[in-house]
Amino acid sequence: MAGFLKSLFGKPAVLAAPSEDDWLAACQLPVFAGLTPVEFANLRGLAERLLADKTFTPVSGAELDGAALARIASLAALPVLNLGYGWYGTWNEVIVYPEQFVPEREITDDFGVVHRVRHPLSGEAWEGGPLILSLDDVAWSGLCEGYNVVIHEFAHKLDMKNGAVDGLPPLHSDMDAAAWAAALGSAYADFCRRVDAAENPDETLDIDPYASESPAEFFAVLSEYFFELPDALAAEYPAVYEQMRRFYRQDPLYRLEQASHDPAAS
Repeated sequence: MAGFLKSLFGKPAVLAAPSEDDWLAACQLPVFAGLTPVEFANLRGLAERLLADKTFTPVSGAELDGAALARIASLAALPVLNLGYGWYGTWNEVIVYPEQFVPEREITDDFGVVHRVRHPLSGEAWEGGPLILSLDDVAWSGLCEGYNVVIHEFAHKLDMKNGAVDGLPPLHSDMDAAAWAAALGSAYADFCRRVDAAENPDETLDIDPYASESPAEFFAVLSEYFFELPDALAAEYPAVYEQMRRFYRQDPLYRLEQASHDPAAS
């Protein structure tokens, strides 16, 4: 894989390390509101380890400066803040496009006909391979608006840790797979019904309709909401919020409430 990518994209670029100002700007993103000084220090440590451990490859003219690296790494560190860096496994590359990219794929329909399709993507995670991001979409991540391409794709990587990409990541020993399946399964079925029934789901639903694509996308999209809009997720699917709280070992809703009562955070 590494040889293929090198031949495709050329010699890897030498990237400038983030400055202290870059790290400071990244940590001021709204999604990090409510983190304690200790948590910020841990986040920074995980982000720096990610940058040291993974190869970041800009392609198609992407300008991957220190500010962008700090932002991506800090957002990626958030899901594993209380899990540990080891949860991101042994894959080794993050490929960054300047904007949405359009891969060409072959799909076979129900009649056995093979079609070549091209759909624009903001991110992608390959099992055992690289993670791909669009810088334009990274810029919209972390604003507490329910969208976070970095968390979405890194959630897929967590989902892949037990082999199947099915919305069921490896659970902790104090968690119950049946309880996870009951919470997310019933929520997924309900959400799919609501998407199908809505005339304009993008306008009428509080959660991105893309979550109805598959259980894996449901997990990734709701992971975005867990960190970005925890109050919306808790209101829509409280049982899912509770399972994610136990899995990620974080309580963003509590952080949100604490930040709203902290004058320094306003």
